[in-house]
Amino acid sequence: MSRKAAVAAAAALAALALSASAQVPPHAPGTICFTPQFWCWAQPPGPPGTACGCPTPSGWVPGIRG
Repeated sequence: MSRKAAVAAAAALAALALSASAQVPPHAPGTICFTPQFWCWAQPPGPPGTACGCPTPSGWVPGIRG
């Protein structure tokens, strides 16, 4: 994936995560992983805006730390 495509994908995921942020508990930056449909605790935590993922019964769902 090109750098431009990766940045665009990260921006799209971050924008989608904003709509679900009202349901997110108070947290330190980089400890929540936002996916297009839900969030999970980032394991491991990291810098906000970096790639992460959430495990589900159907497999791994990519997201962005927030």
